[in-house]
Amino acid sequence: MTYKNLQHFIDVLEKEGELIRIKEYVDPKLEIAEITDRISKTPGGGKALLFENTGYDFPVLMNAYGSERRMCLALGVNALDDVAKDIESLFHMLSAPKESIIDKLKMLPKLGQFASWMPKVRSGKGECQQVVWQGKDADITKLPVITCWPKDGGPFVTLPIIHTKDPISQTRNVGMYRMQIFGPQLTGMHWHKHKVSAKHFNEYKKLGKKMPVAVALGGDPVYAYSATAPLPENVDEYMLAGFLRKKKVELVKCITVPEIEVPADADFVIEGYVDPNDDLIWEGPFGDHTGYYSLPDWYPRFHITCITHKKDAIYPATIVGIPPQEDAWLGKATERIFLAPMKMTMIPEIIDMDMPIEGVFHNLVIAQIKKEYAGQGQKVMNAMWGAGQMMFNKILVLADEGVKIQNYEELTRYALQNLNPATDIYYTQGPMDVLDHSCNKLGFGGKMCLDGTKKYEEEIDDTYDLENTISEINDDDIIQRFPEIMKVNSSLLQKGIPVLVISVEKNRKGHVQELHQNICQLTEVEGIKLILYVEHSVDAGDLAVALWRFCNNLDPKRDHILVNRPSVRNPNKNFTCMGLDGTRKTKDLDNFQRDWPNIIVADDETIRSVDEKWNRLGLGAFLPSPSLKYKSGVYGNEATVS
Repeated sequence: MTYKNLQHFIDVLEKEGELIRIKEYVDPKLEIAEITDRISKTPGGGKALLFENTGYDFPVLMNAYGSERRMCLALGVNALDDVAKDIESLFHMLSAPKESIIDKLKMLPKLGQFASWMPKVRSGKGECQQVVWQGKDADITKLPVITCWPKDGGPFVTLPIIHTKDPISQTRNVGMYRMQIFGPQLTGMHWHKHKVSAKHFNEYKKLGKKMPVAVALGGDPVYAYSATAPLPENVDEYMLAGFLRKKKVELVKCITVPEIEVPADADFVIEGYVDPNDDLIWEGPFGDHTGYYSLPDWYPRFHITCITHKKDAIYPATIVGIPPQEDAWLGKATERIFLAPMKMTMIPEIIDMDMPIEGVFHNLVIAQIKKEYAGQGQKVMNAMWGAGQMMFNKILVLADEGVKIQNYEELTRYALQNLNPATDIYYTQGPMDVLDHSCNKLGFGGKMCLDGTKKYEEEIDDTYDLENTISEINDDDIIQRFPEIMKVNSSLLQKGIPVLVISVEKNRKGHVQELHQNICQLTEVEGIKLILYVEHSVDAGDLAVALWRFCNNLDPKRDHILVNRPSVRNPNKNFTCMGLDGTRKTKDLDNFQRDWPNIIVADDETIRSVDEKWNRLGLGAFLPSPSLKYKSGVYGNEATVS
């Protein structure tokens, strides 16, 4: 489906019962984010929210992509897999042998479709330029830019569609990088070193020239998705947008940076430049999609020269933080859409892929393959870690056709039945997301693959006892033996899953390694294959939270402890158990030299303010703040920024 503009999308959301209009005044500073956080964590992602009374001239749209249903509406499909099927069908058609003139003639309509998807630059002004602010009037503080979390460095533009061009080839890139507001005509430009816009910036730096940049907000909802999509550098994001909307994107030249073209139907366009000769600006912190604050760092300055907008412009925004949030559904769309290209170009044996919400995108990825020979899991592992943004993946779990990977309980049971902790877990190092705080060095850390596929004879080491029967574990008995353990979760054992989750309070160097060695000497733990250690401030019984914290805090190559010892129940075999230390790392106990961020929570004043006005918001039954879970009790010690 093609949307005329963002207002058209809002009209469809409202017609489909997917939108709530909020007429009560809500402050863009913290309150909008707090309300959105409560709604986005309701089953299915809640509703999209249109805040019509913000104290500014423009309403604010939040949570527009925050459910599978709304994501499908944004992309104009009935199911996210429909896009992958279209891509796969197109690929097969283009790659099929053309043996006759008839076969070649049949291609012409599809080639015509290709042309219809390519973006077109039209002459004149677009709807996005109905109102023009230049000079001192180009003031970004006139927009209802939200402040998301109390320890954020300031207000941030969170759904910016950022346009840059390579100064040599003039190839366009469209990406999404947060922008902190520092003044009426100054923001930060938070592009990471791996991003294409950062490469463009480096090219301008070599040339000693200012870099023109334009930022679009709003328009057809497919634009924001396309800006987040992990496309190859030579693929225009607006070609993807045209493919998704089945109609080419019309672009117009910017007013003060005419080298850059932007969608004609955008709600706002912020024009300006980045000067490579400028000093960098100290940007952040920012409550990020990991659920932790990303720490401040030096980033380029973006100078605003012009702001244009539609007469009836709507300001779109999003928040990220402790999952689940709206970005989980954007990630789910990418997971489904880009499965087909990955299968067809790099990993033909891949059947399916899943990125659990608790893994916040890169941290945890599950892949299902059609396995036909020994060592195929390692082949897939290496291919996936070399596939675009999959290079940032930290934990990769492989399964085969014997299980449905979206059923996490069945998947875990199946994968661990097939797993020998001593031989089927692989480690390496490589590029990591710069938001990963567990690495010893920024953007570089450990990766782990758990090969849970059924093993061929060549892959089996008969010296290990891998019988899956497990003795009964007495949680209280283990806690009494080891006073540093706050809680043991052995509930997975009753489901045939040989995993323990343990909350531990560290008090000395090497504590978790020593503890794991001692636990593994107990006869009753034979049969357990993995023990996941989390901070004592984490409730090991809350599996979703424990997994989220564990994945964030683990560097697998550094933090694994493998125990091998003779088996008591089978003296001719060895017992092996892998311990993984997902606790917080410190300088004193772990020789960890980087700052460690804290988890994101709303402040008490904002929670009280939203509580007081809740009945006037039209949002139904009262929802308490999700932050309350992390502000007290066992979660409290990491709930503020140090």
